Amino acid sequence: MTQSMRAPLLFAFVAALFLLEGLTDAWIFSGSWNTSLSILNMALVSAVMALGVNLQWGFAGLFNVGVMGFVALGGLATVLIAMPPSPGAWAAGGYQILLGLVLGAATIVAAILAYTRLPKGRRRTAVMLAVLVGGFFLYRWVFDAGVNAVESINPAVTGNLGGLNPCGDYRACGWMTIISWPVGGLLAAGAAWIIGKTALGLRSDYLAIATLGIAEIVIAVLKNEDWLSRGVKNVIGLPRPVPYEVDLQNDPGFVERAASLGLEPTLASTLYVKFGYALLFTIVLVLILWLAQKALASPWGRMMRAIRDNEVAAEAMGKDVKARHLQIFILGSAVCGLAGAMMTTLDGQLTPGTYQPLRFTFLVWVMMIVGGSGNNYGAVLGGFLVWWLWVQVEPLGAWLADLITTGMAEDNAFRIRIMDAVAHMRLFTMGVVMLLMLRFAPRGLLPER
Repeated sequence: MTQSMRAPLLFAFVAALFLLEGLTDAWIFSGSWNTSLSILNMALVSAVMALGVNLQWGFAGLFNVGVMGFVALGGLATVLIAMPPSPGAWAAGGYQILLGLVLGAATIVAAILAYTRLPKGRRRTAVMLAVLVGGFFLYRWVFDAGVNAVESINPAVTGNLGGLNPCGDYRACGWMTIISWPVGGLLAAGAAWIIGKTALGLRSDYLAIATLGIAEIVIAVLKNEDWLSRGVKNVIGLPRPVPYEVDLQNDPGFVERAASLGLEPTLASTLYVKFGYALLFTIVLVLILWLAQKALASPWGRMMRAIRDNEVAAEAMGKDVKARHLQIFILGSAVCGLAGAMMTTLDGQLTPGTYQPLRFTFLVWVMMIVGGSGNNYGAVLGGFLVWWLWVQVEPLGAWLADLITTGMAEDNAFRIRIMDAVAHMRLFTMGVVMLLMLRFAPRGLLPER
């Protein structure tokens, strides 16, 4: 079967899975459009993440295992843009925190200038140490006082600076949440620039270690800096770019239209909201996919693939390999940050404790490998297919366990062991999928042309 025929058939197969989830109440399908739309929304976000990783690995061969750090920065952007300022926080210590951050940055700049401007010797070492030690204590003195002042203001509800939403009723300004999506991309891009300037000169395995370590640092900051993101206390009640269910249920016109379709107002409002998210996420996915395809077919895309295949030959032809690697690393990270902001919007809350490597790094890599590294359509296909499997494999495992242990007593040791193993079916299945793909289809379901 040619690839031109395989792609539409595979996408049709994935579409059929989501339709069966909504229409059929049999086997692992719930017969619920509510469940189908829930899976679809996260699949759309996952497809955007997979596109970002595909830009880095499929286009340039950059092994980035710090995906969750950029996703988390995107989620942070949603809080910083869409939430209102916490009452009294800025006056109490917000400006002091900013001053402390400026002093910290100035200390680093002064140390760099001392290193580059002074001649090598004991004097340069002494000046650098004096600048770093003195600047550190000054930074901590100013910064810590501001942090303590901010975190002491109503910590049960806020205890952080909040965001930039100017509306009195911030929930009514859902459009601010959409603005936070590209801002999340910019935050991730800025972090990628800093990481890339220091780590992209490393060999691929060292680059993977560096990106993983920096991602863990980002997560640690989000978990512990309450003044910024409330840490593990989470930020809840993020405004939505779609209506609230309770508002729809109180709208007589909506209730009447739902009744005409034979739907309960509660179910109809839930479906309406989830369909609204699906529409917004689809627009973003299509736009990024279109841009990625244009980039892939351009001279720039051909140059990136030439660098990926043979860096030495590309550099001999006059290409600045390190600069191009930095460029594609920033672009891919920005896409992951955008996806992180979308996911936080969908969840309606920022929960730093949920940013686990399995979900935001390993799983995204599985999506790209299954779909086809270097193929943008393959990355999208992998995002839909793997996320559907990730959600459905646990009920499938429960069905298989019931089938295997049919007729056994409830207290049978083998039955108890099999039923306990159902909770781990997701990890087991992802491992099996990876092994099968690498053995029988190492280039993915939709290989790069």
